[in-house]
Amino acid sequence: MKYDRNLENFMSRLDSGVYFLNLERKVTFWNRAAELLTGYSRERVLGTRCSDNLLRHITADGAQLCLHGCPLCASMADGEVREAEVCMHHSDGNRVPIIVWAAPLSDESGATIGAIEMFSDRRERSALLAKLEALSHEVLTDPLTGLGNRRFLQIIAESRFKAVEEGGVGFGLFMADIDHFKRVNDTYGHAVGDRVLKMVASTLSSAVRPLDAAVRWGGEEFILLCPNVPAEKMGEIGERLRLMVENSWIHLDEKKNLTVTVSLGGARAAKGDTLESIVSRADKRLYEAKNSGRNRCVSGE
Repeated sequence: MKYDRNLENFMSRLDSGVYFLNLERKVTFWNRAAELLTGYSRERVLGTRCSDNLLRHITADGAQLCLHGCPLCASMADGEVREAEVCMHHSDGNRVPIIVWAAPLSDESGATIGAIEMFSDRRERSALLAKLEALSHEVLTDPLTGLGNRRFLQIIAESRFKAVEEGGVGFGLFMADIDHFKRVNDTYGHAVGDRVLKMVASTLSSAVRPLDAAVRWGGEEFILLCPNVPAEKMGEIGERLRLMVENSWIHLDEKKNLTVTVSLGGARAAKGDTLESIVSRADKRLYEAKNSGRNRCVSGE
C-alpha cells in the first residue's frame, strides 16, 4: 500500500489514535497514540485484519461493528466519511468509549487504496468524578478498583433521595454480581481474580453516564446509581451494562482470553425509600437473575 509519507509523519504526531487499512483490510499503519489508547503495540497490530476483531468496536445496543456494519469498509465502498460513537476493547480487558472517524484513502489518480480511522477517548471528566478526586481516596474509594465505596454511595444517595422527595424523576439503582467469580479465583488464582474485578469495574463505570455513580459494594458486587431514569428505561440500562461486560475480556496468554458475565438486579427509588430498602429490592432481583440462568438483568420498581 503506497501513501504519502508526509501523511504518515503527520499522523504519528497526533494525540488521536490513527490507523490505515489496505484493500485487504490489513492494518498497515498504527500510530503512537493508538498504542496508548488501546494498550496494543504497533508490532502486535500491524498485519492483522480489522475483521480479526482485535478492538471489537460495539455500539450502545451491543452491535459489533468490526463484524457487522464496519464504517471503514463502508467508506472504502462509497468514498464517504463516517463518524460513530462506540466502545472499544482495551488490551487490559475493559471497554473504552471512543468517537471514531472513518474515511477512504486514495492514490494520486483518485483510486481508493484503503481507509483511515481516527479515534479518541470521548469520556469527559464529570462534576461527580471531580468531586470524588477532591475528597480523600482512602475514605471514599475502593483501593483495588478505584471506584467509590459504600461511604461514597451513601453521600451521593442522600442528594438523590432528596430530589425524589421533592418530586423529581426517580433514580435507578442496579446491583451487579460477577457470575461464577469463585471459579475464576479457584482456577486462575487471586491475582487474575483482581484483574477481573478491575476490568469489570472499569467497564461498568465507562458504560454509565457522566452523572451516574459506579461503586464497589463489596467482593464481586457493584452498584450503579443512575439519576433521572424513567421506569421504561430501566431494562435498557441494565441490558447495556450486561452487554458491555459480556463483550470484555482480559488477555491471559497468546492463546487464551478470559471472559466473565454479570447478573444484575435493578430497582427504582420512590418516596419514602432509604438506601437500605432500595438496595434490598435490587438484591432480591439480582438473585432472581442468578436463579433464572445468570448473565441477565431483572429490574422493576
